[in-house]
Amino acid sequence: MVRSAPPSATNPAGTAIKGDPTNSDIEIDLERLRAARRASRLTQQDVAERMGVARTTIVAIEKGDRAPRPGEIMSFARIYNLQVNELLRPSPVPADFVTQFRLSPGDEGLRTELEDAVSSLQRLADDYVELERVAAAPLPQRYPAERNIEGTQPQRAGEMLANSERNRLGIGDGPVFQLRQMLESDVGIRIFSLPLPARVAGLFVYSAAYGVCVAINSGHPFERQRWSLSHEYAHFIAQRQSTEITMLNPNQRVPAAERFADAFAENFLMPAAGMQRRFEEVRQVRKNGVTPADLLHLADLYQVSLEALVRRLENLNLVRAHTWDRLVNQGFRVHEARDMLERAAMPADTETLPLRFRYLAVEAFLRGEISEGQFARFLRSDRTTARGLAMQLSHRISLDEDGVIADVEFDETALVKAVNG
Repeated sequence: MVRSAPPSATNPAGTAIKGDPTNSDIEIDLERLRAARRASRLTQQDVAERMGVARTTIVAIEKGDRAPRPGEIMSFARIYNLQVNELLRPSPVPADFVTQFRLSPGDEGLRTELEDAVSSLQRLADDYVELERVAAAPLPQRYPAERNIEGTQPQRAGEMLANSERNRLGIGDGPVFQLRQMLESDVGIRIFSLPLPARVAGLFVYSAAYGVCVAINSGHPFERQRWSLSHEYAHFIAQRQSTEITMLNPNQRVPAAERFADAFAENFLMPAAGMQRRFEEVRQVRKNGVTPADLLHLADLYQVSLEALVRRLENLNLVRAHTWDRLVNQGFRVHEARDMLERAAMPADTETLPLRFRYLAVEAFLRGEISEGQFARFLRSDRTTARGLAMQLSHRISLDEDGVIADVEFDETALVKAVNG
């Protein structure tokens, strides 16, 4: 089991600062400290010279090996043109934001990386909630009822819950487009794309303070990310209070809970009725049989991998068993087929922050509710990049009474003035 503890003097997520006469336990957020330096385009040596200390001191502080003194915190704020409170963690880590995932003996080496990933997820969720507080626009939570699947065959449970959820969301039996945005706006899930270890597909944590938070692997292909997101959503529906991490272990026996989540993802992304109808339409016009190019077209339509699509067709008895294995054995390669058909694969979703998160940050910045330094920190970027994003997103950043983004044109003159000062 791995648990993420509240930041302390030995935890890189934050450092407890002692000795301030106004507060005996100030907690500095080290990610914010590092982000502020990067946003100011300063090296650790630059900061050390301005503070009159050795570079090793700055390195130790940023790593959490040494707690900064109150005077040093004030120096950091002055150098980065921030208020002191902008470098401090605004609230303690919620007690229920705790990870409890099992690691097999071969996965123990990932423990530190996973703890770092959970810590990053917590800080992102904390910033999201803070932006919502500033904008007075909490994310609407439209969660499905938690479902007990004990005693139900995993494949059957996954199919039933996937069909039930598609009906609840009113998406019929067609492909699900913009899955990440839909699950955020229609369900209320906070979704982040993070650089997780290669063998980690995704994870979710549920907290009363933050709601449902999901991380998908930014290094995985787009289709794998969609599958992982659907997979984690299934875990949330059936195991709300159990933090889950999904490992890619193809050579190990798959537990029932993982088989359930995969069945949910399969049925949620490729519902049986829609798949059968579309496949029959293709078969009717292909007198000489369905071609691999037809299958690739269907896979792109449903935004799943070709392997996932073919195996789904096998399960529905629409193609013969072991069709995918025969394709592979005959030398079929997806990337070569794409090149021949001039069909580019969808790029991976590497955008760490949800679109709504970015809109809220831009809105708060343009309304003067956060400083430019805070704006850059929220966006995990330098100030120049943050200004560019403000210009890019500024024409559609208003939220309606339900917290949903509405299209509203901003006055360009006021915008340029707000961005450039």
